[in-house]
Order: sequence, then structure tokens, then C-alpha cells
Amino acid sequence: MPATSEAGPLRDEGEHRVRLMEQEALLNVRTMLELCAAGELRCSEKTSRPSTATLGKVASNLVHGDFYLLEPIASFAWPLLIQAGGLAKNQGGRLQLTPRGRTAMGKPPAEVIAELWRRWQTHAVIDEFSRIEEIKGQRGRNVLSAVKPRRQVVATAMARYVPADEWTEVDSLFTAMRRGGQKPTIARSDMALWRLHVGGSVEYGSLGYDGPHRWDVLEGRYTLAVLFEYAGTLGLVDLDYVHPADAREDFRELWGTDHLQALSRYDGLRALRLTALGRYATGLAGTYEPVVAEGQPAARPLKVLANLDIVAVGTISQADQLLLSAYAEQTGDRVWTVAAATLLAAVDTGRDLAELTAFLTPRTEHELPNTFTTLIADVTRRVTQLTDLGHARVIECADPAVAALIVHDRGLRALCRPIGDRHIAVPIDQEFKFRKALLKVGYVLP
Repeated sequence: MPATSEAGPLRDEGEHRVRLMEQEALLNVRTMLELCAAGELRCSEKTSRPSTATLGKVASNLVHGDFYLLEPIASFAWPLLIQAGGLAKNQGGRLQLTPRGRTAMGKPPAEVIAELWRRWQTHAVIDEFSRIEEIKGQRGRNVLSAVKPRRQVVATAMARYVPADEWTEVDSLFTAMRRGGQKPTIARSDMALWRLHVGGSVEYGSLGYDGPHRWDVLEGRYTLAVLFEYAGTLGLVDLDYVHPADAREDFRELWGTDHLQALSRYDGLRALRLTALGRYATGLAGTYEPVVAEGQPAARPLKVLANLDIVAVGTISQADQLLLSAYAEQTGDRVWTVAAATLLAAVDTGRDLAELTAFLTPRTEHELPNTFTTLIADVTRRVTQLTDLGHARVIECADPAVAALIVHDRGLRALCRPIGDRHIAVPIDQEFKFRKALLKVGYVLP
């Protein structure tokens, strides 16, 4: 078993690090949902990839940061996983929670992660091999194979060949995959293989030359990308890794690689071990039993004061801090202040006040003070005073008599609403029926 070291991003290129990912992922998935709810995550509308600012935002909110200081892996994967899982939708370049995403905020994190892993295999928004940028020619027509079968091959291999009770070196995994026929074929055909190349020349650097390292360079690198960037980020496997520079030598004989320190950002992955969460997500275990890890936030770390301050008297997760900031203003290092304005602002962004009460109740030693529950009740009453009836077409009548005739007609009254004495509102989805019924009473809307 490899030697362990403190979790966190690499500080030195030669540093060896082991990350136990299960507890990290269970906390991080809630944080990602909270960032989406706050509208903090931006992705390209064209490619769905996270922006540079979003990569920094995600990395700064991960429990132990990203795997490397200057090379986004987990911070790149999370926004894509959230989209693939249908938990958020890209609207105008900003990720917004879907109804499924809001439901996920109240579900056990292990269930959310298991569903993300299943959905990613068939709904991922990019080809993971595109992240192996040193291999050129990928964008050519009919060069790469279909993505879904590749993902499923690697997922099956992980569940089959990576046990939970011991570390598996990646080269041993490669050998087992080759022997077991688990090949995530990258090139669509032998002809397409010649169009993939390393370096600036397809003539000299083509991977079509049948060398001894082709499997490691193509299928192997793709497997590393899937396991490091997605299975690792989701906490399905623990990771043993070093800095990618000079971590693997299996590409050195390829033409045009003399100047490269690594063929991919994933070259540093050395070994992995299936977690209990990984067994649950892959279907190897029917249930998931959470493990209380050392340093996990206390069960009742908050105190709600009569002056409407919420004080963190214990350790709270980043996700909990983001949720508090959605409903209250942070007025100190460990203090959030609730007010009618902050609650109304939260509702305006789509949050539910019941969520705040449900969040606070099990995390405080005492009952919520009357000043707090009274404020919640008052704001709840205010937000129920108005109802959004959706879009409607407004029709002006020549006189009140015509308007009264229409809104009281048996065939029309269910399809419209009066506005004053001369105007009528017709819901957009009822307009066609309204026009047909209007003809029957002798009127027409030009």
C-alpha cells in the first residue's frame, strides 16, 4: 500500500499524494448544487465547458481543493457532471438548477452521486478524450469512435478489476483490461488511426505506425482520464498520484514528444482503490452505509439567536456556508444575519423558506427562537400574496358591454379573465380555443 500524505493540491512536482475521495465527494456534491443555486457557475453555451472564473470558483470551494494547483481536474469535472445528471441547465451561459436539481438538494448525497455516475455514462456533454490535448487530429470527421460505449467499458472495468480492499496499480489495470477484452477503442477505424498524431506532423507523428505503446497512448490515456477526472472526483475510487511530469515513459518513443514532460494531465495517476461509495454507485452493493470520518462537521454546529443572528459554534461544511449565505447576510467570520430583505431575495432566486427551517432544525441544540419563526411566517405570508399566472394576451374591447358578453359566455368564460371593464386576458396556451369559441358568439380577433 502506498504511503499517505495530507490531502490537498500538490506543492512540489515530485510530491506523492494519496487522496481518500469518498468523504470529499459527499461534501462537494452539495457544494456544487449550492453554487448552481446561487448562479455562481458559468459554462460556455457552445461547448458546455466551465469558464476560467468558474474553474477558480469551484476549486476554491472544494473540501481539499483540486488535485493540482495549476491543472484543473475536479473543478473541470463537477460542472460537466451536474449538467450530465440533469441537475442544472445552461441558461445564457450560467448554470441554473432544474427541478431535478432542487430535489437532489434534499436527497442523501450518496444517492445523488450514484445517479450522476449512471447518467454521466450516457449523457456526458463532452468526449473525455478531448482532454488529451497532445494527441492531435481528434476533430477530423469520423476519426473517433462513439463515446458512450467507451465510457461504459471503463466503468465496467473499474467495477470488475478494482477491488475495495487493496490498491490496484494502473498498469495492472491496463493488463487486466487487455486480457479481459475490455478495450475502450478510441479510433473509429484503422484508417482513422493514421489521422491521430502527436506533435506538429501527421506524416511523422501518426499513431498509425504500429508501435508497442499504442494501447497505453490511446485506450490507456482515455482510461486514466475517466478514472481520475470523473470516478475520482465523484469519490468512487481513492487516488494515489504524483505530479504528471515524467510520471510515465510509455510515450517517449513516439515522434515529436521530446519536448513533452507528460502526454496528459492524468499521467500522474499511479493506483486506485474502490470505495464503499464506488461499490454502491456501480451496483456492487445494494445499500450505502455512511462512514463518519475524522474531522467531519459536528451534528449540531449552529445556534440561532433571538436577534436573528445564526452563529457557527462548530465546524460547518462549505455547502452549509453557501446555503446560509443564500438566505442571510454574512456579517462576521462565523455569523449570518437573517432579515426580511434577505429572505425575500432568496425567494426571488427560487429558494424555498421551508428549506432554511428544515436545514437549521437538526443543526441546532435548541428550538428556533420565536423572533425567527415569526419572521419566517411573515415573509411566507408576503410571498403568497402574489401568484404568477403566466403569460397572457391582453385584448381591448370597444366598450364594457362587449367585454361583459365575452367573459360571461359559457364557452368563453373559462378561457379568459377580465381586466377592468374593457380589457380581457387570455392565457397563451388557451388562445387557439378562445379564438374558436369567439367565432361562435359572432366576434373575431383580427
